[in-house]
Amino acid sequence: MLAFALKRLGLAILVTFTVSVISFSLLHLSGDPATSLAGENATAADIAAISRQYGFDRPLTVQYTDWLWKALHGDFGESYYFKLPVADLIADRLSITMTLGICAISFALLTAVPLGVAAAVRPNSVVDRTALFLSVAGQAMPSFWFGLVMIVIFSIKLRLLPASGSETWRHFIMPTVVLGYYAMPAIMRLTRAGMLEVLNADYIRTARAKGAGAGRVLFKHALRNAIVPVVSLSAVQMGFMLGGSVVVEAIFSLHGAGYLAWESIGRHDLPTVQALILIFSCFYILFTLLSDLANAWLDPRIRVG
Repeated sequence: MLAFALKRLGLAILVTFTVSVISFSLLHLSGDPATSLAGENATAADIAAISRQYGFDRPLTVQYTDWLWKALHGDFGESYYFKLPVADLIADRLSITMTLGICAISFALLTAVPLGVAAAVRPNSVVDRTALFLSVAGQAMPSFWFGLVMIVIFSIKLRLLPASGSETWRHFIMPTVVLGYYAMPAIMRLTRAGMLEVLNADYIRTARAKGAGAGRVLFKHALRNAIVPVVSLSAVQMGFMLGGSVVVEAIFSLHGAGYLAWESIGRHDLPTVQALILIFSCFYILFTLLSDLANAWLDPRIRVG
């Protein structure tokens, strides 16, 4: 297990380094940052002055190594727009996005996995049809539309939940449902398909023949093997929720890191965009690493592969 973990850790570090190079290069190759900062009416002298001020006139390799060295020490520079240290700006906003992401993936798993198991145990039943309907509806329904409908119903009509803000746990209920419901269909279908395959396996029939109870067969033998791909998918979905929650954050006025990324892109705030890309990528890689380790613990055969 240790050798497997070290191998995956080395791969994660290599991927992180590659992502940092690509993200830095893409942001610079998309246009001259000095020209964007100077504005449309700037003269050549103004652009040259900004290039010297922020170091854009140096070679890209020098800029990258300098940026990466500082980033490893927690220094992402100063925001061009907010005039604050980028690290402090992100630290202020990241807690909101992390809270939303964790709540959303928890809601998705606690809803989708039991529904997927129930649908597999009783195929073609009412439960199975209901799970299929929820799955199709979740994929077909745009997040922004679902969020607006929930605001109209629960905030305007029923006055049960606040429509915006992040002051209390009640402010996160609707955003959690909207963001988590988007991840439910894939998790539910994968759980159902995995359980259907596992329940027809020889070792399940053997366990039943030995007199094992239905609950023991279902949860100890079947679900443990069927849940392996769900763990990997959940890691991907969690990474998506952190990096792609900008729509939900905008609808419910949750000024988290996703909303900050959208603001920074529109305002050409290069240091903030670079830092957010790196941080979101690191979270994505970390979740993938943890899912690999969890799967290796659940299924020892993965360690050999």
